[in-house]
Amino acid sequence: MSRKSKVKLTNITKKFVTNEMETRALQGVNLEIFDGEYVSISGPSGCGKSTLLTILGLLDTPTSGEYIIGGHDVSNLTVNQRASIRNKHIGFVFQSFNLIDELSVYDNIALPLRYRQDALTNSEIEERVKSSLAKVDMSHRTQHKPNQLSGGQQQRIAIARALVNSPDVLLVDEPTGNLDSKNGDLVMKLLQSLNDNGTTICMVTHDPRYADMASTQLHLLDGVMNESLHMELAV
Repeated sequence: MSRKSKVKLTNITKKFVTNEMETRALQGVNLEIFDGEYVSISGPSGCGKSTLLTILGLLDTPTSGEYIIGGHDVSNLTVNQRASIRNKHIGFVFQSFNLIDELSVYDNIALPLRYRQDALTNSEIEERVKSSLAKVDMSHRTQHKPNQLSGGQQQRIAIARALVNSPDVLLVDEPTGNLDSKNGDLVMKLLQSLNDNGTTICMVTHDPRYADMASTQLHLLDGVMNESLHMELAV
């Protein structure tokens, strides 16, 4: 049975021009992520990993090429159009958590739901927040503030927030970068469990141990995807 394509990049290029100097951050990148796949993207600092993830997350646009997600061509949308698609189709987990300290855990997770174009009732929001908290084993922290939690717990809350809209793909940016090794391993175990239960994941990491956990491993070097290191270990 053929797998459903969730994300497809075709010949993506990204250039930055400053003071008459042109830098090619990405050069002709092709990438397709399928339903239920776990993809890791690794490479040295400055190779284009972060640029690729910001394009995948609709936080930036490519200079050229085509990007399809959820059946939509999102290559050349306005800022507002990108925000709407991102809210519906993409979950983003940041290295620095990006939680709002003034809000409770519940309200942090509910935030993406309150920005949906198709408004949800309070009971629908509550049901989705509780479901997301259960997935990351943090149901007992609903009314805590982020600054009352450990780094590992905050990353779990950030993952729950990313999952709350049932996105097509979960984009994960160096999820262990601000964690000690113990908490980093626990977060990676959680991501593996989510993938085992059907969540599609695309993760950027510099840690080869964590990159090896993915079923599909890609390597970027100087903005070019190294296909020789593309390994599909599981279907």
